[in-house]
Amino acid sequence: MGQGACDHGEAARPEAAAQATPTVDADIVVVGAGVVGCLVATEAMAREPRRRVTVIDKGLVGGGASRFSAGLHFPRGASARVRAMAAYSGRWYEELRRRDPQMPIHPVGMTVVSADEASVREHYLAEVRLRPVDGGWDCDGAQYADVGALTQLLAARLRDRVTIREGTAVTSVSPTADGVVLTLGTGARLTASRVVLAPGPWLAWPELLAPLGIRVKKVVALHVERPASLTDRATVFHDEDAFLLPLAHRRHWLFSYTSTDWDVTPDALAGGLSAEDLDRGRALLAHHAPALRPHCVSGRVFCDAYSPDRAPIVRPITADGRVMFAGAAGGSGYRLAPAIAAECADWLDEEDSA
Repeated sequence: MGQGACDHGEAARPEAAAQATPTVDADIVVVGAGVVGCLVATEAMAREPRRRVTVIDKGLVGGGASRFSAGLHFPRGASARVRAMAAYSGRWYEELRRRDPQMPIHPVGMTVVSADEASVREHYLAEVRLRPVDGGWDCDGAQYADVGALTQLLAARLRDRVTIREGTAVTSVSPTADGVVLTLGTGARLTASRVVLAPGPWLAWPELLAPLGIRVKKVVALHVERPASLTDRATVFHDEDAFLLPLAHRRHWLFSYTSTDWDVTPDALAGGLSAEDLDRGRALLAHHAPALRPHCVSGRVFCDAYSPDRAPIVRPITADGRVMFAGAAGGSGYRLAPAIAAECADWLDEEDSA
């Protein structure tokens, strides 16, 4: 009996030790496999290739807002920080395209139309060389991308170094003394040293995200069924925050305009365009390009997350600094994604050196 009691005590000690020091499955878990999440993983690995990184998404890589994005990068920002982010991201994408011309990134000429020259010059980067034309300004530095395809290519290049889990929801994010425990929709649990939340407009975990004041707005872009080519120029209607973009790779135009529908649920927008969506867009387009109005019969409807000041949120959101939010870029997720990823990586580097 005495020997048995001794055996029982010995058996209990390893179990207790395991409970006190849980296994860390990943150094970094990125929740969200859109363009922002995949670029966060790309940047984290570029700075420290030995990191164990996992990217998780409840859908497919690039299948959320990135799939629907117009993908227009224009060199402007409403604040000094956003202008700096736009400049950084523009250089990053240009270098990516230079290294790999097969990337689905397409330079495009752009004309800015506005009655407010002071506002245009304040918002646009000095290096874009605004040149007066009838009704506005031509400028440099614009491009657009097939964001869904680009995101899938970025993920494909990560797969031999990064764990990617698709079709896997994260149902809870729980900071503990030893790491962050994520509970998955599959019933599994994953422990990470740090977590980056890059969910786009899918704002789960209200206990973490509600204090950020993020709101989700509907985004509508009409498809103009007229042929578009690589020589066509984009037109930005600065005063209305709308633009007309030639999607040469799809052989049609896209007209994006500002929606006023706030606090929508992403998964509730499965019905596509409404008659009201079409009427709003057609009325605005009729003012600027009336010949195109009859060719607007379809389009895309999705949503995006907006911060209170319309600038991306990139910062820790838990007291211990182990969980970070990256997003709420206000419709500029693709345009600012490299800069968002760089800010995330700066934080990860600081945590590593602490």
